[in-house]
Amino acid sequence: MNRTLRGGFRRTLPSLSALALGAAVALSGCGSDSSDGDTVGVSLIVKTTSNPFFVAMQEGAEAAAEEAGVELSVSAGQNDGDEDTQIQAIENAISRGDAGILITPNGPGVEDSLIRARDAGLYVIVLDTPPADTEAADITFATDNFLAGQRIGEWAAAQLGGEKAVIGMLDIFDDKIVSVDVGRDQGFLDGMGIDLADPEVIGDEAATGQYSGGEYEIVGHEATQGAEDGGRTGAENLLSANPDINVLYTINEPSAYGAYEAFDAAGATDDLIVVSVDGGCAGVDAVSEGVIGATSQQYPVKMAELGVQAIADLVETGEKPENSEGLDFYDTGVELVTDQAHDGIDSITAAEAKELCWG
Repeated sequence: MNRTLRGGFRRTLPSLSALALGAAVALSGCGSDSSDGDTVGVSLIVKTTSNPFFVAMQEGAEAAAEEAGVELSVSAGQNDGDEDTQIQAIENAISRGDAGILITPNGPGVEDSLIRARDAGLYVIVLDTPPADTEAADITFATDNFLAGQRIGEWAAAQLGGEKAVIGMLDIFDDKIVSVDVGRDQGFLDGMGIDLADPEVIGDEAATGQYSGGEYEIVGHEATQGAEDGGRTGAENLLSANPDINVLYTINEPSAYGAYEAFDAAGATDDLIVVSVDGGCAGVDAVSEGVIGATSQQYPVKMAELGVQAIADLVETGEKPENSEGLDFYDTGVELVTDQAHDGIDSITAAEAKELCWG
């Protein structure tokens, strides 16, 4: 699918300091055999440790594991999209006889291994990124990513006040489909009032048309790998196609920082509306500073804490967690953060979000 220069998967946290971690299997903890009746082994497998979101998730899991008496093993991909390292970590969890796995999948390539883990008796909880194959997990604890995108889209439309929207889109990938990527992208467009073609496909919407407040033009979709340098490069590509972009959707806050640097270097930040998803402490600060106009705050620590406790409870009582009512996952919540509120759009201020942020 062509995702470049075109203008589409719905589906009260403490601040944390960054950890100095190597992105390799078994970064912390030594695991355990949960079959001995004394310890419960749980593996946390995150996408990468270069993103504060996943660092915060690890810290939440470690704190919850200590409180619950769970022995935690932590692994990470070497970068966002590294499926091979995650597959090896899953196989290690099976070999140890862990009771369960908590994972933020780096892509669909890990799902066969997750199915093998379930077949081996491990309870698999996916965090943040729902799998494409529903057989790959027992349950997902995640942000409603479509809703997160909708909220920043609604806000951006209101912020424009009827002005033509010239939109640049910074996603994660252009070579694989990941639900977080599609959900946020499509949710943003839906929130803007732009008609979706196939809500499970990025980049197939009409390049021009009407949004809820007036006319729009989508300059293009660029992949960032969810990283700051990717955001910078993606923004440079978008600006080379159209220097008049006034709305910039970013998949996460690291990509937003890099993108803003590119716009600033081009002298194109006047009246630029930047929206994002994450709600980390640095991102909340960026809202306070006016770099990001609005962000949807999600709660990785809560995801990890709930996941560890769910596996501990399952081993102790046999009780399994359940999906949120009306959803096919357990919703860990989202709040729109902005210091430029609009009537009819629920939001919290950056000061309020600072009490809930992470990283």
